[in-house]
Amino acid sequence: MPDGGDSVTVKVVDRIAAVKPSDWDACAGPDNPFVSHAFLSALEDSKAVCADTGWLPHHLVMEDAKGKVVGAAPAYVKSHSYGEYVFDWGWAEAFERAGGRYYPKLQVAVPFTPVTGPRLLVRPGEDARERRGALIAALVEVAKRLKVSSLHVTFPTEPEWAALGEAGLLQRIGQQFHWENQGYGSFEDFLGALSSRKRKSIRKERREANAEVTIETLSGADLKPHHMDAFYRFYVNTVDRKWAHDYLNQEFFRRLREVLADRIVLVLAAHDGAYVAGALNLRGTDTLYGRNWGCAERFRMLYFEACFYRAIDYAIAHGLARVEAGAQGPHKVSRGYLPNRTFSAHWIRDAGFREAVENFVVRERRSIARDMARLEDERSPFRKDQSDE
Repeated sequence: MPDGGDSVTVKVVDRIAAVKPSDWDACAGPDNPFVSHAFLSALEDSKAVCADTGWLPHHLVMEDAKGKVVGAAPAYVKSHSYGEYVFDWGWAEAFERAGGRYYPKLQVAVPFTPVTGPRLLVRPGEDARERRGALIAALVEVAKRLKVSSLHVTFPTEPEWAALGEAGLLQRIGQQFHWENQGYGSFEDFLGALSSRKRKSIRKERREANAEVTIETLSGADLKPHHMDAFYRFYVNTVDRKWAHDYLNQEFFRRLREVLADRIVLVLAAHDGAYVAGALNLRGTDTLYGRNWGCAERFRMLYFEACFYRAIDYAIAHGLARVEAGAQGPHKVSRGYLPNRTFSAHWIRDAGFREAVENFVVRERRSIARDMARLEDERSPFRKDQSDE
C-alpha cells in the first residue's frame, strides 16, 4: 500500500510477532511500556488478544524504499466495544437502529489499557511529521478497504490528536486524574502543599490502611512468579465481585513478568502472612501508570493506600514526573490526582452518521471542559492561600 509516492510502503500484519522487536521498538520509543513489542506480544501470546476475544490484530507497518521499518500502528479489527474505555455503545446502538452495521470496526489502541501514549509510531527524524501523515492516510485507506463502519484511534498523544484532526478525523476528549510531582522530596513535602484538612484526612487514611497489613513494593528481580499468581487471583476476585469481565488471563500476567519485570511495580499487601491485595503499575521513563487493583479481603482504606499513596511514594523516590491512575474516579481529586484531558479521534464512513457524531463530540467537549474546571476548583486538596493552613 504505497503512500502516494515511492518513499514508503505500508503493509498489514496479523500478529505482532511478524515484526522484529527491535524494529517495532525503534518506532515506539522507550517512554511508554504499553506500546512496546513486549507488552503487545504478551497480550497476543497469552490469547488475551485474538479473534476469539474480539480483538483481531491488524497492525500497520511502514517501510522505506530499502525495506527499513520506519513506522507502525497497533490496530485491531473489533467485533464489539469491550476493553476500550472510550465508550461508543450509544453510537453503535443508534447506527444499528437506523439500519446500519456498526461492527466490525477498526481500532488503533492498546487493548484493555486506558493509558495515553503514542499510536502513530514513527522513528525519530526530520521526516517524522510526513510519516505520521502517511500512517493516518493508510489507516483510513485500510478502513475503507475493509468496508468497516468506522476507525477509532483511542488515547493518542495530544500532538497525534491534533494531526488526526487536521486529517479530517473527529476529535473527542475525555478525562482522567493524574498526580504531578512538583519536585517533592518526600510524601510529607507533598502533604505540605495541601490544605490542613486534606493533609489530616490523608494521614488518617494511611494510618488506617497500614494498621492491619504489611505492604511491599516489588519490581525487577524481586518480582517472582508467585507474586504475579497472587495478584491474578485478586484481579479475578475483584472482577467477579463487580460483575465485570476478566479481559486478562493468568498466562498474560506470567508472560508480562517474564518480558517486562523491570517495568512492573507491584504493590502487595499481606495479612497474617498471606497476601490479600495488590495494585499493578507499569513504569515509563517519567511516569508511573496505575493499571489494575484486586483484593481477596477488604481492609479499610487499603485501596487508597495501595493504588494512590504508594504510587506517589514510588514516584517521589524515583524522581518520576507523574502518576496516571487509570480510568474513572473523581474521588481521586481529593487525594492529589487532578483532572487531565485524554484524547481520541474517529473516522466515520457514513456521511449522515458522521454529522450526528460530530455534533455529539462538540457538545461533549464543552461539557467535559466545564466538569474538569468544576472538579479542580471545588475538590482540589491543594492550598489556595494561607488561610488553608
